[in-house]
Amino acid sequence: MQIRKGDTVKVIAGKDKGKSGKVLEVLREKGRVRVDKVQVVKRHLKKGRNPSNPEGGIIEQNGTIAISNVMVVGAGDKPARKEKIAREHGAKEKARREKRAAAK
Repeated sequence: MQIRKGDTVKVIAGKDKGKSGKVLEVLREKGRVRVDKVQVVKRHLKKGRNPSNPEGGIIEQNGTIAISNVMVVGAGDKPARKEKIAREHGAKEKARREKRAAAK
């Protein structure tokens, strides 16, 4: 299952377990996601260091959470996009036999 930007997810492990929010960013190479109002961290900024906040001070940002600790949810906090493998009866076994025959 893929987690994408804009999905609604529920935290299933960690200190914010049970919270839900919208995915703001997915960091694939680090295996983490940034979720709105989950894992809120405080950052201290010096005066004049940040153009968006010239006065400095303490700001709150959304931190990241491991992608394995979130689950995509739909309406009513029920799991969404469950993927099933639909195959004809015996198609999987038939493919196995053909693969073995080709290898010989």
